[in-house]
Order: sequence, then C-alpha cells, then structure tokens
Amino acid sequence: MALPACEFKPGLEGIPAAQSAISYVDGTKGLLEYRGIRIEELAHKGSFLETAYLLIWGKLPTQDQLEEFKTDILYHRRIKYHIRDMMKSFPETGHPMDALQTSAAALGLFYSRRALDDPAYIRKAVVRLLAKIPTMVAAFNQIRKGNDPVTPNDNLDYGANFLYMMTEREPDPIAARAFDVCLTLHAEHTMNASTFSAMVTASTLTDPYAVIASAVGTLAGPLHGGANEEVLAMLEEIGSVENVRPYVEKAVANKEKIMGFGHRVYKVKDPRATILQELAEQLFAKSGHDPYYDIALELEKVVEEYYGQKGIYPNVDFYSGLVYRKLGIPDDLFTPIFAIARVAGWLAHWKEQLGVNRIFRPTQVYTGLHEAPYIPLEER
Repeated sequence: MALPACEFKPGLEGIPAAQSAISYVDGTKGLLEYRGIRIEELAHKGSFLETAYLLIWGKLPTQDQLEEFKTDILYHRRIKYHIRDMMKSFPETGHPMDALQTSAAALGLFYSRRALDDPAYIRKAVVRLLAKIPTMVAAFNQIRKGNDPVTPNDNLDYGANFLYMMTEREPDPIAARAFDVCLTLHAEHTMNASTFSAMVTASTLTDPYAVIASAVGTLAGPLHGGANEEVLAMLEEIGSVENVRPYVEKAVANKEKIMGFGHRVYKVKDPRATILQELAEQLFAKSGHDPYYDIALELEKVVEEYYGQKGIYPNVDFYSGLVYRKLGIPDDLFTPIFAIARVAGWLAHWKEQLGVNRIFRPTQVYTGLHEAPYIPLEER
C-alpha cells in the first residue's frame, strides 16, 4: 500500500519536529515562558544560572541546589592550556563565532567519554559547557588583541566574571545585573534553527560538545544570530533622528528588510525587546545617554506606522546591541554572547532528546531526472 504524498514546506515551516516541555511562545499575545514561568518573572526576580537550572532539570533549584550548581561551575571555569594554545593559532581577523565553534568542538577531545545514560556524566557535561564557553569567548577576544587571556575571578558570579575577563576590571553592579538579565532573555526560545541543529546532532548519540558546536555553527548565520550586529550598523548608517523617516520610506519602496524588526512567531512586540529596552534605559541613567537610542526610538515609531498592521514589531535583536554597546562589548561578540546564553537551552533540549531519542531522518521530495543515460567520458 502506497504512502500518501507528503506536503513540502520550505524550511519545515510550521511542521512540528518534536514534543517539548521546555519553553512556550504565544506570538499573538507576546508571551514567552520557560517551563511555564513567564520571562518577565525570571528576568526581574531570578538569575541566569537559576534559569539555566530550571531549563535543564525542569524545576527551580532549592537554595542548596543552586549553591552547589554555582560552585561546580565556578570550579570548571578555567580552560586547558592546550585549548588556549590552539586559540593563539587562530587568525586575529577570524570571527569569534568561528573561534567558539572550533573551541567548543575541541572540548570533546578532552572529555571524550560518552556515558549518555549516566546522570553524573550528563551533569558534568552541563557544568563544563556552561562554565567554559564564556571563558573561551573572552579568551579569544584577548588573544586576538595580542594579550594573554584573563584568568576567571572566583569572587564574581557568572555574568560579572565574563565582563571581568573582557577588561580585567570588576564591572559596576548595575552593568553586571543587566548582563545577567540579557543572558536569561536569550537562554531559550523553543524550536529554532540552532536548537533543531542541536537536536539532530544529539539524536545520533554523539557527545554533547559536538552538539553545542553544531548549534554554534548554526547560530552564526545572519538569518539567526547575527542580526543584532546588523542593527547597530543600520543605526550608524541612519545617523540621526531626522534621517529615520527617509530611511524607512526608502526601505519600504525597495522592499528591503529593516533589521531588528519582525519575527517568525511574534506578531506583537517581542517581550524580550521590552525588557532589553528597560535595561538600556537603566544603563543610560547610570553611565550616560547613547544618541543611537534616540534613533532607535524614532525608528520603532516610524516602522510601526508602516508595518504595525502586518504584525512587524521590534524583536530581541533590536535593543540588545545598544545594551551590549553600553557595556563596552565589541559588535562581533554580540552573537557569541547569544551563544553563551543559549547553551542553557541547547543543553535542555539535548537532555530532553536523550530521554525519548529517535534519530532524525526526514524524507525529501525528489525533483531530479529518472532513467538518465550514462554518457561515456570521451563523448562528453
């Protein structure tokens, strides 16, 4: 009996590829939940490591569990000198995402045991990846400038330590808190390209370091994780509040994409964008205004005039670059920071995939020839 023909959907748009209890999005209501808890609650009341624990193990940690988790991650922040030496051989002009993907994959060489049915192994892999990915991002940033990496500061928490490794100066508490919230906001977002990549890789039962490396490679593309860099470039191109409307009108006339607007799921303003906007304003109040923020506000207003009825509003990338810029982070590290945060979500899906694993093996719709003749070499 012949199977019914499959309907082809480019990019698998709208086709469920898994069942998951990790996160939920309602694009019409602007709702994002991690394990049933609204993102606003976690951003305002929790911490990134608390959120990571929630995503990966399915429940908020107790005080003792959280302290143990933090201690384990603190202990594993340092990276082996072999990896540092490898990173020193990378070209200085290389993109940090490429450096991160290579370094993440290299971790698998040092922790090659695959005991995917052992909870202790899974916990160690989770801890190592959450602990070492930020160190590798900060290390490459120092190495490409000709400096030795900054050693992690055991007196600082997760987000503050990353900012410290970037500058070797302890960050202002407001800046550290803002960065921690940014990580929480980017930690997870249902089924997207990088998460799907992680799940496909995980379904082969390879090691978790390969899983994360594959996800990092997917996130590096401009259609997924690179948009926040392009938002700042766009604001610089616009240059002033007065140039906003002409810029939008030209983009509308030429049917050009306006970076930082629109989302495949959200038809209202991304709830993460709202929180990031609040963070930006807090940082400006503390350490000075950024004139690009005025351009961004005007751009949001004008784009809503043209596209609001189509459900095109600011997404998570629109204000995140302004926050990172105020924190002194280089533009090309915006996406690696996205990866630092999203490791939590990728690991949550890795762990969930292991519990119900079946290797991904989609089909295809063949559009090629049949019964084509072989033409001898001398006749071609």
